[in-house]
Amino acid sequence: MKELKGSQKKYLRGLAHNLNPSAFIGQKGITQTLIAEIDQALEATELIKVKFNDFKEKDQKNSLINEIAKATQSHIAGMIGHVAILYRQNKDLEKQQIRLP
Repeated sequence: MKELKGSQKKYLRGLAHNLNPSAFIGQKGITQTLIAEIDQALEATELIKVKFNDFKEKDQKNSLINEIAKATQSHIAGMIGHVAILYRQNKDLEKQQIRLP
């Protein structure tokens, strides 16, 4: 899986603007249930938002979202405030909804 270019990340952030968060990270942090929920959401829509409810430190959020991206094999398209945007292209060509520029 190759890294996203800056222009592709910008495009994905624009697409994610109207989305509601698909998953919320609370005080328990990363759990297997959370990873499964994010994985399922990425499988269905390719682009999701993840909201941090309890972690307010930027370093904490960055390390958590990097861990989630690695576990779900997804890309981080951006972090805006307490919301992270994740993208994973669907492996099935017929189910791919997003065409990257």
